[in-house]
Amino acid sequence: MHRHLRLSFLLVLLSSLASAQQAGPAANAKPTTTTKPVAPVTSSSHLPSEETVNAFMHEMFGYEPSLNWKIVDIKPSQAAGLAEVTVVIGSPQGQQLNRFYVTPDGQHAVVGEVIPFGVHPFDADAAKLKQGVTGPARGPANAPVTIVEFSDLQCPHCKGAQPVLDRLLSENSNVRLVFESFPLPNHDWAEKAAYYADCISRSSNDAFWKFIESVYSAQSDILTSNADEKLTALAEQAGAKGPDIAACADKPETAGRVERSVMLGRSLNVTATPTAFINGRKVVIGEIPYEGLKQLVNFAAQEKK
Repeated sequence: MHRHLRLSFLLVLLSSLASAQQAGPAANAKPTTTTKPVAPVTSSSHLPSEETVNAFMHEMFGYEPSLNWKIVDIKPSQAAGLAEVTVVIGSPQGQQLNRFYVTPDGQHAVVGEVIPFGVHPFDADAAKLKQGVTGPARGPANAPVTIVEFSDLQCPHCKGAQPVLDRLLSENSNVRLVFESFPLPNHDWAEKAAYYADCISRSSNDAFWKFIESVYSAQSDILTSNADEKLTALAEQAGAKGPDIAACADKPETAGRVERSVMLGRSLNVTATPTAFINGRKVVIGEIPYEGLKQLVNFAAQEKK
């Protein structure tokens, strides 16, 4: 999701929907007018139903006939007692992934982001990442700071973030970068590119980093209609065997590996790209100046000692 256009669900609630949506195809689900009381959230069996969420969305956004939405997930939140609801809101201008939380009494919705809290607030996410990441990496294996980047190869802001991360690694020997694929649903060839990237990473780490740089550079030339042709050629240029990579990209196990990367990101409340975690601390690359990013890395290194 484009970071400069990304708006909070609260702004969507308070402003015109026509100006609040993002670039990309609209969601397909249609609203329903059926209403049903929401049960208090005490366990996974007491979550608001899809029918109730659709009724809520209809009451909030039914005044705008061009708007539609799709329920992505309804599950218990990491914050005990709250139900976490994820929806894609779409209009002719595009779509946006949003998340809100239903209180235990089933009578209120809380808009915003649930963030970790405590003496060591980022340790839990750091542990989840340590256990779950499988993507290609560069930088010292024993570096005190690990940055895990969730990226979409069709995302222009991910393209813009790459030189920032390259500079960070070149200027700081304390950093290891891990790449995790997170293709967004509103990008029509991003998932296919993630499949190619996954296959290349399994054949050559060096070729992988060359490949993603070349894909970023060629974003404007890649279309749904020519994606296989372009990605195969870029794989070949990166030093991999293009036809072999194309064949690998079509395999179900490749899609499974990319899906596991996406699910890891979702479990960490990633909704936009490029999102990174610095020793478990969530940041959106590009929303803070380079010097601020460097300070975060230096601070994380000091805290690790």
